[in-house]
Amino acid sequence: MTWQQWLTQAAARLRDSLSPSAKRDAEILLAQVTGATRTRLLAFGETPLTDAQCATLETLLARRERGEPVAYLIGEREFWSLRLRVSPDTLIPRPDTECLVQRSLALLPPARAEVLDLGTGSGAIALALASERPAWRITGVDRSPGAVALARDNAARLGLTNVQFHESDWFKALQAQRYSLIVSNPPYIEADDPHLAQGDVRFEPRSALVAGEDGLKDLAAICREAGPHLLPGGWLLLEHGWRQGPAVRALLAEAGFDHTATLRDYGDNERVSQGQRLPEGK
Repeated sequence: MTWQQWLTQAAARLRDSLSPSAKRDAEILLAQVTGATRTRLLAFGETPLTDAQCATLETLLARRERGEPVAYLIGEREFWSLRLRVSPDTLIPRPDTECLVQRSLALLPPARAEVLDLGTGSGAIALALASERPAWRITGVDRSPGAVALARDNAARLGLTNVQFHESDWFKALQAQRYSLIVSNPPYIEADDPHLAQGDVRFEPRSALVAGEDGLKDLAAICREAGPHLLPGGWLLLEHGWRQGPAVRALLAEAGFDHTATLRDYGDNERVSQGQRLPEGK
């Protein structure tokens, strides 16, 4: 079987399994197994597959037909132009989270700053910030040992030395260190949300997705506990669900934050809310 023949058959099978990106999924799997670029796959479609490659591709294709995310199948996902390793220990980084990175970069100057990423997962947010701001010192924490190990591996592979990762359940393992900016993409999905039974999220860690019956449990905890860990004038920046903007702004205001606002994502949905800890007496 040639590369082109396999692509045609694989795309047809994935379309039958209702994959939303059948052709692209097939190309990614074939590139992973052959080591060829997408351009080479298309230009040299007559290249024959070996028996070993066919067997590996069949295994991967069957898993994708069952709905397993492509990122888990190949062990990588691109975020902020960085190639990150991912695993079932972590969420798969999504493009809308780049909006949180963009806002973080806009809030603080490039000069030295201490930044904390809560629930870092694969390290996507922390590593994106580290790659853009060499003078910043960034700490990422996660309660999952597997996630912390993966984030450390990603940092080492990318050669980023201005970021470190530790195990912590939100702020619990942190000392008296205070930060100019705290960012987080915490769990924010409601326990009975029907989307939990659809698409990639079926395979992602539920503990990184669901936060209480209303989806606000972890967002509320972070808002309550962040103040003592922020320098005067420091910012808290939170990703949340597209309908949670008003609730998160209320949580920030209740916790004493000022200059609260919500920014929209690439789909024009409310996605990232911010609040500032004002200096004493202001």
